[in-house]
Amino acid sequence: MPKLPGVNHLAAVRALEKAGFRIARQGKHIVMTNGERIITIPRHNPVNSLTMGGIVRDAGLSLEEFRKLL
Repeated sequence: MPKLPGVNHLAAVRALEKAGFRIARQGKHIVMTNGERIITIPRHNPVNSLTMGGIVRDAGLSLEEFRKLL
């Protein structure tokens, strides 16, 4: 599994919006949904690589697909 470096949370939100997710609500975390899946992104800069990998997996994307969206 290739490494995913830490990503700025705003860049992650933009990439997931390109993948069809929309922001459901915001607070200390950003909750996004595509109608089928719900993912939560913490407002940390950068979001740690292990956390980001889990978010990408929960979104149903591969790391390569996510990198292309960034």
